Amino acid sequence: MELHLHRVDYTQVGVTSQKTMRLLPALGKKATQKVVIADQDGVITCFGMKKGEAVPVFKTLPGPKIARMDLGGAAGTPQEKIFVCSGSQVRGFTKKGKQFLTFEANLTESINAMHVSGADLFVCASYIYNHYCDCKDQDYFLSGDKINDVTCLSSEKLPHLVPVLACQDRVLRVLQGSELAYDVEVPGPPSVLELYNKDGGQEVLYGTTDGKIGLVQIGDCAAASRWEIENEKKKGGILCIDTYDIIGDGVNDILVGRDDGTVEVYGFDSSSEPALRFEHVLTESVTSIQGGCVGKEPYEEVLTATYTGWVTGLTTEPQRAEAVQGEEVRMSKETQCKIEALRAELEQLQVKVMQGREQYQQTSQSSTAVSAVPIFSINDKFTLCQDDASYSLTLEVQTAIDNLLLQSDVPIDLLDVDKNSAVVSFSECDSEPNGNFLLATYRCQANTTRLELKVRSIEGQYGTLQAYVTPRLQPKTCQVRQYQIKPLSLHQRTHSIDPERPMNRLGLVGQFSFAEIHSWVVFCLPEVPEKTPAGESVTFYFHNTFLGTQLEATYCKGEGHFKSDNISTISILRDVLSKEATKKKINLNISYDINDDSVSHTLQMIHPKLEYQLLLAKKVQLIDALKELQVHEGNADFLIPEYRSVLDESDNLLEEYKKQPAHLERLYGMITDLFIDKFKFKGQNVKTKVSSLLEILDSYDLNSLLDFFNEP
Repeated sequence: MELHLHRVDYTQVGVTSQKTMRLLPALGKKATQKVVIADQDGVITCFGMKKGEAVPVFKTLPGPKIARMDLGGAAGTPQEKIFVCSGSQVRGFTKKGKQFLTFEANLTESINAMHVSGADLFVCASYIYNHYCDCKDQDYFLSGDKINDVTCLSSEKLPHLVPVLACQDRVLRVLQGSELAYDVEVPGPPSVLELYNKDGGQEVLYGTTDGKIGLVQIGDCAAASRWEIENEKKKGGILCIDTYDIIGDGVNDILVGRDDGTVEVYGFDSSSEPALRFEHVLTESVTSIQGGCVGKEPYEEVLTATYTGWVTGLTTEPQRAEAVQGEEVRMSKETQCKIEALRAELEQLQVKVMQGREQYQQTSQSSTAVSAVPIFSINDKFTLCQDDASYSLTLEVQTAIDNLLLQSDVPIDLLDVDKNSAVVSFSECDSEPNGNFLLATYRCQANTTRLELKVRSIEGQYGTLQAYVTPRLQPKTCQVRQYQIKPLSLHQRTHSIDPERPMNRLGLVGQFSFAEIHSWVVFCLPEVPEKTPAGESVTFYFHNTFLGTQLEATYCKGEGHFKSDNISTISILRDVLSKEATKKKINLNISYDINDDSVSHTLQMIHPKLEYQLLLAKKVQLIDALKELQVHEGNADFLIPEYRSVLDESDNLLEEYKKQPAHLERLYGMITDLFIDKFKFKGQNVKTKVSSLLEILDSYDLNSLLDFFNEP
């Protein structure tokens, strides 16, 4: 069934955090609903719609940044009490705006996730989960990784409340009291949780930071995965989910908001599998999403709140009248009044802007006036994408971005992004004395508030990537954001590894504490929690997103063991860990066990990628010559089918080649490192043989490469 929704902008508040907008329950069966939204200025705004205008119900005074909002109330009554958290404090407001609760959770960190269910309050701050009943402490749990969201199942089928935590290490943790009942592995780091049925039930929806959605059924001692939606089109990560029957088929549809501005509605077909029914792209990330009736009854809509505070509805109400040719379309009085009011408001704003500019010009020339640096907030994300082994850097500013300067002290490749319309220019760098490898400037088009970039790092080379963000503000001001490129930057956490592969081993023994070796592992590898894990030892599994090789890290106080099927990974770990120990003046006893079979295994894993890239490069080289022949001969019928297909696919081939600059060089570099590392562990220096290795790679054949590696 086709779903047609039309966009309506209602109002704008300050910059918003994730899940800070809710719809209050309707008073009558057909009444419109009030919207309540909280922003980072600490202001809670509640408004309703009357004759197409947003009419305020209440607005609180500014205060500390509000991180989350939820609705609550006694069980069996309308959930119309508003709860917000800021810092370590939870406040409650009635639907009229009267504050009835101030509760101090006494947490050392700020609350970043909250859920309210009757008299029960669940709050999470980084690694800590707390459950309060009637503001009295009930349960406490310390998670192994950062908690991104929390929800709670309350069902007649379940004997007790079942809290579910979404944790950064790709796990949903299901609790029983203060204990972990079990955990559920999910395909990406979960960022948001939502109950599929708000009236109860055991099904929980989750969304991940890499854009996947799934439904799990939570049982007493295990969970069952119902379905998963992959992110095949490489859309943004999930920030918010809601369930609401907008299609009107009696089944709850799934409303999804992503960090690239995509709003999606998934409906269910007869096979109970979700299918995309509607998609709309806003210009900034969607922080909250709700289904209900806001603008005009009986038209239902999907209501969204964006990062910069825009409250936008996608309504089922038709927004334009279709006219047959020659027929007059008459505007309703309501529409005429609306247009006149908008024109008047626009004129007032233009006058205000003119006055403000004149005032600024006068004060800027004054000798006594002091220029104040305007403060602006940046929403940034630096994440590793599994599909193409690159880092995605997303920067979102509350006002238009003028330019962005990228600087790196390690060699990195900038990759093409389709969504990025900014003009990029590179400056020459003095890489030797200053260690400056990249200087690139992105000049943004007008009204660009969100910028997405992709970079690929080289494992073994580590340092800092810096982004200097300059918005279109007067006086000119700039904010700097720093991102660490780690030694094993292309590795990603995983739940398990293949034990059958030939593995190389690295062992460390020394006078170091558990916290010290954990800090070294955090320095080397991404996605490791900064907090030292509870217990005496810990094991983490990783896989290399570029090559598909794996790594197992097990360590405790005074001892560390690392296993990988890639010698280069072991070599990088040995170098970095010994350097970190030397900084702390800790004497390390390092042992290693190298498996020669792992070298041919790694080369065979590189083989399909290298073969594909060589073929792609060969095809791209042929395109110009083939096009010239085609022009000369008038057609391409005389060419063999292979060359004809190259011509037909020329645009796609060129685009793919352009998207992956230096891909072939990176693979050559990895094979060269593998060759040097293999013999380095045997105490041989083979750097003089690298030129011979490159000659073999230029006329690539797997068997001759394997023979070269096996030469003494």
